[in-house]
Amino acid sequence: MTELDSRYEAVRSRDARFDGEFFFAVTTTGIYCRPSCPAVTPKRPNVRFFATAAAAQGAGFRACRRCRPDAVPGSADWNVRADVVGRAMRLIGDGVVDREGVAGLAVRLGYSARQVQRQLTAELGAGPVALARAQRAHTARTLLQTTGLPVTEIAFASGFASVRQFNDTVRTVYAATPTELRAAVRGASRTATPASGIPLRLAHRGPYPAGPVFDLLAREAVPGVEEVSGPPGTRTYRRTLRLPYGTGIVAVDERAQDPGRATAVHPGGWLDARLSLTDPRDLTTAVQRLRRLFDLDADPYAVDERLGADPRLAPLVAARPGLRAPGAADPEEYAVRALVGSTGAAELVRAHGKALDAPAGTLTHLFPEPAALAAAPGPLGTLAAALADGAVRLDPGADRDDAQAALLALPGLDGRTVAAIRARALGDPDVAPPGTAVPDTWRPWRTYALHHLRAAEDLTS
Repeated sequence: MTELDSRYEAVRSRDARFDGEFFFAVTTTGIYCRPSCPAVTPKRPNVRFFATAAAAQGAGFRACRRCRPDAVPGSADWNVRADVVGRAMRLIGDGVVDREGVAGLAVRLGYSARQVQRQLTAELGAGPVALARAQRAHTARTLLQTTGLPVTEIAFASGFASVRQFNDTVRTVYAATPTELRAAVRGASRTATPASGIPLRLAHRGPYPAGPVFDLLAREAVPGVEEVSGPPGTRTYRRTLRLPYGTGIVAVDERAQDPGRATAVHPGGWLDARLSLTDPRDLTTAVQRLRRLFDLDADPYAVDERLGADPRLAPLVAARPGLRAPGAADPEEYAVRALVGSTGAAELVRAHGKALDAPAGTLTHLFPEPAALAAAPGPLGTLAAALADGAVRLDPGADRDDAQAALLALPGLDGRTVAAIRARALGDPDVAPPGTAVPDTWRPWRTYALHHLRAAEDLTS
């Protein structure tokens, strides 16, 4: 069976495991969908496959209104891959093309703009502009259908350079005007604003045991910046966010999705969230940072298949299928916290954190920027200065090996601290701290294997 035949079988069986991994389009209708779309399966000769929604849009197909292919989890490939395409996709997801253009993306990757364009187009069927455009369209739909913001404000908040470009893109992608797209959500309340909170459903594929994630966040919570409230099973995680254009406060609920709530739009699962922003242009970036923090783009099927074949891990995987490896909402913040520990982080917030203009309950501060800590004595000051001047890069497009080498070259950072930064701040799914005995058969998911061991209190090294 060829790869295309396998994909068609996934479409025929409406297999949600492949949502976000590829898209299919139907030539007779001009529509593209996610693999789990509940519509009648098209005939094989009428189906085309695409690696990205942007590629499908570029080929002239519009998004299915029934399954909303733009709402799928991101491809897990971008978590794993360390090559230029993987790094580029993480940066585009973080909004770099919207803020800095293709030239800025290329500089961050260390390639020319032409090289970046060529590599992305060759592998994904779309260049950086088209990929960013597809992302802007999704952001626009979210704001149109969940907030009462004026359409003109939504256009610029979504990253479009003009209202005309915004209107043309929405019509092309959704075959509807922005006003029609907004009106299509029957009975929906659109009173939300960026300040009061935008309701979100953060989609994930496969099972999502939220308990261990919220346990970890509760243990690590830094007063003033984060809190976890409520009884286990129904907890809410809240934190402040420093974003490119302003600040944000996010609340994410632990409560597991009721299977009865599954829909064509969310055939898998999701975490309910609410995001309050001082500037709506930060929506895309904030959502991507939350997705990395909660590891929502992971492929739990691939992880569990590999780790479940190991005799030591098999019972742990069976007990916690889909266990996630949380990342970081702010990579530079996490690096500092990994160095100074929870108590030290709380002291830094009290001494150097920037107070919010409008505190939200116990959330009163932003974690201090590296530049504010660069004058600190010892390893903290050295690390903060390196982060502030770019000698150490931890952004989504950073080369993980280069970042690790730069961190190890700094005084006061041992191998285990650097490994933690690589796993959490850089989102590397295959990290084994020095001195930890883990077999190569756990690659490329050693980070997940260690989370299973920790969850089972079996990590002795």
